[in-house]
Formats: sequence, C-alpha cells, structure tokens
Amino acid sequence: MEKVRIGVIGGSGVYDMRQLIDVQEVRLDTPFGAPSDAYVVGKIGGQPVAFLPRHGRGHRISPTQLNSRANIYGFKMLGVEYLISISACGSLQPAYKPGDIVVPDQIFDRTRLRALSFFDDPSVGAAGLVVHISVAEPFCADLSEVVARGVEQAGHSVHRGGTFVTVEGPRFSTKAESLFFQRMGFAVVGMTAVPEVFLAREAGMSYATMAHVTDYDVWHETEAPVTVEMVVRQLLANADVARNAVVNAVEMLRDAPPTPHADALRDAIITDRAMIPPALKARLDLLIGKYV
Repeated sequence: MEKVRIGVIGGSGVYDMRQLIDVQEVRLDTPFGAPSDAYVVGKIGGQPVAFLPRHGRGHRISPTQLNSRANIYGFKMLGVEYLISISACGSLQPAYKPGDIVVPDQIFDRTRLRALSFFDDPSVGAAGLVVHISVAEPFCADLSEVVARGVEQAGHSVHRGGTFVTVEGPRFSTKAESLFFQRMGFAVVGMTAVPEVFLAREAGMSYATMAHVTDYDVWHETEAPVTVEMVVRQLLANADVARNAVVNAVEMLRDAPPTPHADALRDAIITDRAMIPPALKARLDLLIGKYV
C-alpha cells in the first residue's frame, strides 16, 4: 500500500471523512493491541489520507478506555507524519464561544489513569527502555498554522493559541474544577488530547488539534451547564466546517517536507543501548530502530 503521510483523528460527532475517495478499510494489529476501529484510507485531492474515528464508529469507547497507543502506532505503521486531531471542547473564557474553533499551542494534563508513553511498560512488553521526550512545545507549530489556515479557508474564524486542559472524564467538570481552570487562564477543556499529543511526539509525528467549542463547561454563571445534547448539537453544526478545513489542510501539505519532529527520540533514550533486550528492539523497531 502507498505510504500515507497525513492522518486525521475524528472526535465526537465526526465519525467519517466524506471527502475521501477510493477508500479501503485497513485493520491493524499493533504491539499495543487493536486501535479504536479500522483506518479508512483514501485520497483527498490525489493525496493519501488515513482517517480513524477516535471513539469507534457509533461512539463506543469512553475517553479513559481509548487505546491511544494502538491508535497512534497504527498511524505510524501507515507512514503518517502529519496528524490532525478533531476534538470537542468546552470554553473556559468568554472570548471562546460555542461554535468557535481553537487551535491550541499548549496542553495541561489533568488525567490520572492513562498510559502516557510507548516505553517502559511491562504490561505491553516494553519494560527496560526509558525515554524522556521533550514536549515543552507539545503541538507542532507548523501543522497548527496549516490547520488554522484551513479553518479560515473554510470560511470560519479561528483562535490561534491557548492552553487545552485535558481531564480524565468521562464525567464533566464540577463547578469548582471549572472555575479553577477558568481562573488559571486555560482556554478550553476536553478529554482526549492527552496522551495523543505526547505519543505522537514519541512516534516522530507532527500533531495539531482543531478544537471545536461546544459549550461553556460549567463555570459560566448565566449559561446552562454542559450536557451531551449540547455537545452533539454543536458538533453536528460544525462537522462540515471540520471536514472542509481538513481538505484545505491536506492541500497545503501537498509538498510538505518531512515532519520537523521526525527525530524526536534522537536524544530522548536514556537507557544504555547495550542493556535494551533484543526482543524489545525488535518489538518497537518502528519507533526506535534507527536509534538503537
């Protein structure tokens, strides 16, 4: 199969990419288990693109139960270098209104129960390899700008920058939590950017999020607290904007150079190379082969 350099993860409300043509479903098995669903691989403007519904078709998997390692590793197996995430979020500031789109530049992790790395995990046969990846700038600035411009070309305004705080879920925030996030100056809140953003960096990919504001979470004194109905209604209203923005971004990536994060692991592996078990080297060769 032809190498696929561009991947898209569809969040709540975006379970397909209708603009893909010549599609085929690709089911993959990874060292970390099965991804959320089959990858739908096709072409947009002649360019190969892989799409994965984050929660599975029919929205069957809750945020904490997502196998993000398998999802990101599967994209890596397909050859993806540029990965666009479509995500629902709640606004934490008056400037971000329901229906708005934010392309964040920072992340704040408030999750507690998730596997955050491909490495040093005995449960998946990765024990004995310690990696300290740099994520000072967690989102790829180049891809984030492409995504923002794609949204603008779709006829929608976009907020560039802001901190995306990721909570464990699946419940929504308490008012105390939401007010704390709001007073800290965070821009938006959601449940799935972590650990995807960190795993993508370990996998040597560019990762950017197109965050669709669906509500004011629960901090706002004059707006109703967030509900599932509220989230779904706003996402469905924005779904075509999201798809059209992706089409625009894919076109802008037509002649893109290799991702600037391709060698993110070069200086991140601290384990003595001679101490890494041969079986582990073989198991994770796709990620570490050129470094060990």
